[in-house]
Amino acid sequence: MILRHAAPALLGLSLLTGPAQALDLTTMSDAEKEQFGAQVREYLLENPEVIIEAINILEQRNAEVEALADKELVAANSDELFNDGYSWVGGNPDGDITLVEFMDYRCGYCRRAVPEVASLLSQDGNIRLVIKELPILGDASVLSSRFAVATKHVAGDDSYKQVHDALLEIGGDVTDVTLRRISDGLGLDSEAIFAAMDSDQVTDEINQTRELARRMQISGTPSFVLGTEMLRGYLTADRMLQIANGVRAEQG
Repeated sequence: MILRHAAPALLGLSLLTGPAQALDLTTMSDAEKEQFGAQVREYLLENPEVIIEAINILEQRNAEVEALADKELVAANSDELFNDGYSWVGGNPDGDITLVEFMDYRCGYCRRAVPEVASLLSQDGNIRLVIKELPILGDASVLSSRFAVATKHVAGDDSYKQVHDALLEIGGDVTDVTLRRISDGLGLDSEAIFAAMDSDQVTDEINQTRELARRMQISGTPSFVLGTEMLRGYLTADRMLQIANGVRAEQG
């Protein structure tokens, strides 16, 4: 390392990673600026790890800003997230913390999340679960969600959960024949469910969830809200448990 170059180079890096208070380039002549730039370049070429360090700091700061913005989104939409009056509620309905899952039946990572969520609820008996239907992967997704929501309206929460689990096990495209096979196999009133699938009530519920997801800036599934935290994407049960405990610690 060329020590005489370190000081000006680090000053240059401060322009990239923090407030530009240590140096005012506007007071330099063109020749001084050129010399300074050459010194910074030479230092960085000899010490490329400094660039990686600066990038890591920038990424950390960006992550902190995004996390804060997500917390604000959760707070601004808390009523619709946790108590919308129509989404299925499971886990411990009286739990001290709520996990909200936005899911799509055709989403592979949603299927992978099923055992993780089950494990989380098994390990921590004080978590309330809210499932939100967010069909974003095409017509088959919409058909599946309409069928699930219609089942809830016609046959109740327990039947909804059975249909919900069955649709996730299928994992691929579904047809009316597939859906009828599911409902018949569960001993449900297929005709009543199919008649309700295109009802205004079912349409409004799905549209409200879509609008909530838009406000929450959710563009993929699964997406979770755990207490005050937005979790964008698939996570393991252990990781979610860590986050839940962290949320509890923050809440005192």
